[in-house]
Amino acid sequence: MSTRMIETPFAGISVRDSRSDGPAVLMLHGNSSCKMIFRRQFEAPMASRLRLIAMDLPGHGESGDARDPASAYTLGGYARAALAILDALDIRRAAVFGWSLGGHVALEMISRFAGLTGVMISGTPPVPNGGFALGFRQTAQMALAGSANWAEGDAEAYARATAGAGASFEPFLLEAARRTHGLARETFFADALSGRSDDQRRIVETAPTPLAVVNGADDEFIIADYFNDIAWANLWDGRTHSLAGLGHAPFWQAPERFNPLLERFVTETAAGL
Repeated sequence: MSTRMIETPFAGISVRDSRSDGPAVLMLHGNSSCKMIFRRQFEAPMASRLRLIAMDLPGHGESGDARDPASAYTLGGYARAALAILDALDIRRAAVFGWSLGGHVALEMISRFAGLTGVMISGTPPVPNGGFALGFRQTAQMALAGSANWAEGDAEAYARATAGAGASFEPFLLEAARRTHGLARETFFADALSGRSDDQRRIVETAPTPLAVVNGADDEFIIADYFNDIAWANLWDGRTHSLAGLGHAPFWQAPERFNPLLERFVTETAAGL
């Protein structure tokens, strides 16, 4: 297990790596979070069977702020930063697990990473260009997701909401929310609403890449019914997974239920099953 800083054209990127010999999976966190949100995956037995890699996106966690915010704090920019990390680690074949914002970044990687074995998303409605309102509930917390400037108390309110109602709330969750570069939120949200990114609805309905969907049934950010209307091109297990009683971050809230799904997905897609 190691944590290191990797210099990229986008920013210095902090990376945690289990350094195991198994199939690799890159783990991408959500808006105003950090790689520590995947701690319960790194602490699980599967960390010795899979090579778990988690990175702090530019402007988040222990990574530096973006050198060029206008290009780096976009879905395409985050995807290019993720590819730079895989290249620096000499990883030519891997799955990607993306949570919330990280899931949108993972979907952007489908057309960019030839060695992609599969993508798992959680809390990530694959919306068409400019169509965020189709997949996300319009709440006060969603408004914070695109705001550069937070008032006193906003960081804790947002961090608690993303962790999920009833989930354990640890200091790093608040620290990550407070640390996040406000311009990262503002720029990403403006880019997502502009329609300049890939049409993610079209991607999941046409791309042959295996795609797993694992949501918390009580996720207060997403519109659950939206997922039922998608004509998935290659949906793993032939269905979406909705974990009862869990919120926006089911992998954090109930790793004993989530981790077996992640391990099975990574193992099966690595083997081409």
